[in-house]
Amino acid sequence: MSTLPPCPQCQSEYTYEDGAQLVCPECGHEWSTEAPVVAEEGPRVVKDANGNVLQDGDSVTVIKDLKIKGSSLVVKVGTKVRNIRLVDGDHDIDCKIDGIGAMGLKSEFVRKA
Repeated sequence: MSTLPPCPQCQSEYTYEDGAQLVCPECGHEWSTEAPVVAEEGPRVVKDANGNVLQDGDSVTVIKDLKIKGSSLVVKVGTKVRNIRLVDGDHDIDCKIDGIGAMGLKSEFVRKA
């Protein structure tokens, strides 16, 4: 029958060639016949502005005034944030800041305390 590899996303065996690409009709995933499939490397490493590795539960300090969108509030330089939680997405850190509430921060604007 066919010697085409299964889909790397859904493992469907019904893949087909479309020019230089392979296509899965079940999930719609497309990939190149030239590039090898690369598996994920493991957990993502989040680093602060100084290059220190951050972990859940760490305390960090804000290194730049951060304006909060949709509000007149500002997170001032030197604000200490305790018990951070690392998340995937645009903002790497979920936290609760005293006087402001729950927020998402980017790791490039904090340093490990």
